[in-house]
Amino acid sequence: MLITAGVSKDYFVFTSFRDNGEDGLHLALSTNGYRWEVLKGDHSFLRSDLGAKLIRDPCVAESPDGVFHLVWTSGWTTESGRIIGYAYSKDLVNWSKPRAISLMENEPKTRNIWAPEIFYERDRNRWLLFWSSTIPGKFPDSDQSGDDGYNHRVYCATTKNFQEVSASRLLYDPGFNIIDATLLQTENKVYLFFKDERKQPLKKNLRYAVADGPEGLFGKPGEPFTGDWVEGPSAIKIDGEYLVYFDHYAAPQYYGAVRSKDLLHWEDCSKEMLFPKGQRHGTVLRIPERIAQGLIKER
Repeated sequence: MLITAGVSKDYFVFTSFRDNGEDGLHLALSTNGYRWEVLKGDHSFLRSDLGAKLIRDPCVAESPDGVFHLVWTSGWTTESGRIIGYAYSKDLVNWSKPRAISLMENEPKTRNIWAPEIFYERDRNRWLLFWSSTIPGKFPDSDQSGDDGYNHRVYCATTKNFQEVSASRLLYDPGFNIIDATLLQTENKVYLFFKDERKQPLKKNLRYAVADGPEGLFGKPGEPFTGDWVEGPSAIKIDGEYLVYFDHYAAPQYYGAVRSKDLLHWEDCSKEMLFPKGQRHGTVLRIPERIAQGLIKER
């Protein structure tokens, strides 16, 4: 695929990482959401010395003033701090120095903080931060359902400036182990997509719940709409269809997607997708043409 400058069209960027995340932030560009072109020769746009010095599960979102905000998983456990990574950029090319955002300070037993994402609440002029964490003993009925004693739920906090952050609180508990939550705003509802993380019995697939707003209350989860061994959902609407991308992380590892016209009936369209080799869990975002043209120069 060749994306050319000077042509007016829609543009989308996908954040991701490679291997374990040591290399930092990678970006890919698309004009249709199906075929993705690697940028900067698949070299990193940003690296981090925070936590375990990783950038995993990077999530980017644009604020009303045109600034792009990025958050990511900085380590596997909280041994190096109950933190996530944060940086910002005006063009997706040049980034601020990474800094830590502390979370779950009111839950000192927190074992991990994984896959943070951000969602701008326009009616409240603030950001919703949300992520997955295990607090040992918090939900004993499902303690044996996951891997290595992990038993996650989705937690959240709010901020207006990514400096002062509210106390962390539970955002969603469907009654079982879940990770990798992401939000999709429709005309009158908000969809919370997530990975069913149960291994006993085997699930490891994607499901969703619905609410009137991003802070819930989210209802009962729907049935799985993907196969097993997928994670890291990211959702967007392009040309009248909803796409939910995922990372099929078991062998054979590949990046894929399902699509829907109505958010009820789903079709796997992974074979129609073309992603950079080795792409791992990130997020998709529609971007302005001026930003895309700057990224095109980074090929």
